[in-house]
Amino acid sequence: MSSAAPGSEPLERALARVRRAGADAADALLVDSTSVEVRVRDDEIDVVKQARERTLGIRALVRGSTGLRSALTSTSDLSDATVDRMADETAALARATAEDPAAGLPEGGFAEDAPDLALLDPADAALDVEARIDAARRAEAAARALDPRISNSEGSGANSDTTRVVYGNSEGFLAAYEGATHGIYSMPVAVENGAMQVDWWTSVARSWAALEDPEAVGRRAAERALRRLGAQQAPTCEVPVIFEASVARSLVSHVAACVTGGAVYRGTSFLADRLGDPIASPQVRLIDDGRLPGGLGSRPFDGEGLPTRRTVVIDDGRLASWLLDSYSGRKLALASTGNATRGVGSAPSAGPGNFWLEPGDASLDEMVADTPRGLLVTYLFGHGFNPVTGDFSRGAAGMWIEDGRPTHPVEEITIAGNLGDMLMGIDAVGNDLLWQGRTAAPSVRIGRMTVGGA
Repeated sequence: MSSAAPGSEPLERALARVRRAGADAADALLVDSTSVEVRVRDDEIDVVKQARERTLGIRALVRGSTGLRSALTSTSDLSDATVDRMADETAALARATAEDPAAGLPEGGFAEDAPDLALLDPADAALDVEARIDAARRAEAAARALDPRISNSEGSGANSDTTRVVYGNSEGFLAAYEGATHGIYSMPVAVENGAMQVDWWTSVARSWAALEDPEAVGRRAAERALRRLGAQQAPTCEVPVIFEASVARSLVSHVAACVTGGAVYRGTSFLADRLGDPIASPQVRLIDDGRLPGGLGSRPFDGEGLPTRRTVVIDDGRLASWLLDSYSGRKLALASTGNATRGVGSAPSAGPGNFWLEPGDASLDEMVADTPRGLLVTYLFGHGFNPVTGDFSRGAAGMWIEDGRPTHPVEEITIAGNLGDMLMGIDAVGNDLLWQGRTAAPSVRIGRMTVGGA
């Protein structure tokens, strides 16, 4: 793709100017974003925000004797004079930086197609702020109406973000895509006998029509808060632990952080030397796909103009691939997997597109029924994961399981282990794959983990 993209004039001007200023190669990113956010509490409007931002990032690459020198600048002032000045300054900054043999644009192979990935529903252009307020109020009302014990709320809301991305480089690639993300959420508070519990639910999609009904979001959030009332501490023990789909996705996110190229070549991933090895249960199959139709991380090309694609990262338990941009690929003597991500003010780095654990056959209820004694985790706290060692320790809340059924809620507990051991210990994968972001998972059961409680 190399034809002019509507509205790309500042980017094209920047590329031409930075080359005249002495850059041997360059690329630029132009992002135009619009956001709307509303939040209500009870029937009162708590927050209404609307914003638009248009920002240009310029990267200059200047050849040295052993590699390329690079620099990056960004600006939200897109006047001709400012774009020219920023391009000149970017080239000058690049000449002052250290050479890097791995720096540079991809060696060709840029995206040539523009598939319809269902990233934007034209009908959503007619949505106004009042429609979002109405959705937030309906979610809030449904949560409060479910049970008298739902007596308060931390708010229910609706939001929409629409973004147009234009990317171009000195190799002649120029293309654009547009996408939107919409969401509805609710965070009700349940009170009983002086004890208070809060929980949440959210629905996120590329189109407004694909969202769950606001009432369903509110009711689901209220049900989750109510089931936490009367929580006790669990005993300290080693038992099977089931991660409900809404929290299992955090485990997938931890894996994603350990299979990106930057973590691998820096040696900051406990999986850095395990490519090709069995690192998980044979039931584990992890996929990254930047072209999943309607995916929250989908896009036709990555942050360097390379086509996005489907990559099997863990194949029946075996670590089959890293997620790479061109820089980390060069560092590891491998080809990019089309996973370059970048912001307007940052250089490309590798990251997931749509990253998920393939679902299995069991329902969550069947997994619980097949667990004589254990823990169902429905809420995680903190960020206790070390990607260098794989050590995992998180605060948790959930339901205690006895004789294959949930008996009572538990809280103030810690679950601990090592992510490598946890992956190998997965003995059941649910059929309830849940997308609430770019990473997703069904419910999973790990055969044995340490639960720290009373």
